[in-house]
Amino acid sequence: MAPFSCLIEKASPVILVVDDLQTNIDLLRAIFAKEGFTVHGALDAAAALKTFDEQHVDLAVVDVMMPGTDGFALCSMLKQKAGKRFFPVILLTALSDRNSRIKGLESGADDFISKPFDTLELLLKIRSLLKLRALQDELEHSENIILTLAVAMEARDPYTKGHSTRVSKLSVDFSTFLGLSEPEKEEMRKAGILHDIGKICLSQTILRKPGPLTEAEQEMIKTHALLGEDLCRPLVSMRRILPAIRHHHERWDGRGFPDGLAGRDIPLMARILAIVDSFDAMVSVRPYRDRRSVRAALEIMSGEKNAGQWDAELLGYFLRMMSPVAEQGYRVDA
Repeated sequence: MAPFSCLIEKASPVILVVDDLQTNIDLLRAIFAKEGFTVHGALDAAAALKTFDEQHVDLAVVDVMMPGTDGFALCSMLKQKAGKRFFPVILLTALSDRNSRIKGLESGADDFISKPFDTLELLLKIRSLLKLRALQDELEHSENIILTLAVAMEARDPYTKGHSTRVSKLSVDFSTFLGLSEPEKEEMRKAGILHDIGKICLSQTILRKPGPLTEAEQEMIKTHALLGEDLCRPLVSMRRILPAIRHHHERWDGRGFPDGLAGRDIPLMARILAIVDSFDAMVSVRPYRDRRSVRAALEIMSGEKNAGQWDAELLGYFLRMMSPVAEQGYRVDA
């Protein structure tokens, strides 16, 4: 069973059928009704988009050859409205040439059915895409729960409240400054929020202790990187950020934890997090000290640039990016 799955009664799948002929809509409605599907019909693109906006729809079956806005264009519009949410679209087409197929793929279509269609083939493809959609929804739900859990964990502690949210945002800003891709920036966003999630398994007494930690307590704190990796590992969609969670306390000189990695053996995402995490910790209040100013924190990091804690080249870029912030300020009360 997938993590965080809930035992809820599932509604019947809702299919949007778009065709300029009512007889075709009625035919598909009859076929889908026998399978337990709920069907909304639309005779043109405008009606289809209105239905999409007003009703919950799980999948669309769209005829390509329609007057005005054709099925290719409508498919693109539906995908755009769905945004990041996976919304399957099957195109019904009498066109079998290569260019039409390519145009369909470019519009975002998930599958094609040639007219006259085979009912069994159509139903098999619909069920396959509905399963994929359900999996995507469950993964997104699980992700949202664990991301919310990370933020809620910090909210209980006045000393760390907002830390992961700020690290997440600043990691994305730094990734943008470095020219990383959009998927990489999204991974950094998640890694920033979840880098300390393992601390949820640790004693709050140790985490909030105002005085020096014992050696045993220090070793206990260090386990949060491994605990965080274990918490996120069951989610397939989180696997690309696991190295960042595990290794954000490694040091360039190899004296970090948990694995003592050094130099470029440390994943790039973890090296970015190490810098951003350290900066935000410096400018935040901690049980054992008051916050430092942005300027003071950047001066400390600059002075220790080659001391072995961070990737010196990356830190140079970070200092360059943060130079204007030293003048404008940095919010730590978010």
